[in-house]
Amino acid sequence: MKYSRLFTALDEGLDLSGTLHVLRPPAGYDLAGLSDVSVEATYFPDHQYWDAMGFIGDGVPRAATLVVLPRSKTLARSMIISAIAAGGLVIIDGQKTDGIESIYKDIRKVSAISGVIAKGHGRLFWFEAGATPKWNTTVKSPDGYKTVAGVFSESKIDAGSALLAGHLEDLKGDVADLGAGWGYLSREILTHEGVTQLDMIEAEKTALACAVENTNDPRVTDVWTDALSYTGGPYDTVISNPPFHASRAGDPDLGKGFIATAARILKPRGVFYMVANRHLPYEAELDAKFARVEELSGSGAFKIFRATRPKR
Repeated sequence: MKYSRLFTALDEGLDLSGTLHVLRPPAGYDLAGLSDVSVEATYFPDHQYWDAMGFIGDGVPRAATLVVLPRSKTLARSMIISAIAAGGLVIIDGQKTDGIESIYKDIRKVSAISGVIAKGHGRLFWFEAGATPKWNTTVKSPDGYKTVAGVFSESKIDAGSALLAGHLEDLKGDVADLGAGWGYLSREILTHEGVTQLDMIEAEKTALACAVENTNDPRVTDVWTDALSYTGGPYDTVISNPPFHASRAGDPDLGKGFIATAARILKPRGVFYMVANRHLPYEAELDAKFARVEELSGSGAFKIFRATRPKR
């Protein structure tokens, strides 16, 4: 049987007496057999997974904090600083592709490392909370917007979203921003005076909080959920710049799931606007879910679709 790095560490002397608080572990991360655990998860599908396991909690008080490294370097550093500030034992686990080696070197300069497990193209190590590396965790948000570390396109307006905004025509009634992120498209939608209600649907809680602040409009409702299983509406218009990464590897099925949701939540005469990277194969799924699909003028990098008459 192959052991995870965490359980290998436990076999080799890592002492987890007291509550272990785990920061942002993905669904399926190996915590099997541990009972005194609390999990903090801001991505809705992960939150649902850990909630079903009975692990969601604030972790106060805690004896140890386990940081599962995210892809964002700034977010990873912010999480580690928070773990050190909480005191007690700090455990960090991550893949080489997520920057674990540079994190390890930085921590080793300011703290004595108590133990290390290197396996599976990654590393787990632990130390007692003390000094903090002198990291810069400042996020340079786009002018006029609030963003935080780790959200998509945290330092600039996404070019695809900006292109899509220019194609939105005379929006009216009830609108959904499917995968709203930190709210750029939502703010653009709200410039249309005919919009009476805007639901911002987003799986990442920290991004959604930014979207609420960036829109600040009584017509807005924020919906923290998984767009793939969302059943709200019906809407006059659905607008989306769907993600195609749930992890480091691209996954076009995510965008296909957004198309299916859009068709499901639209009114019979509703309209779906979507932007996608030009290489992504969404045309067949759009044709399967909508009776009429138009490709609007895009760019070398992005294509824009307007789809109507959703198929039931």
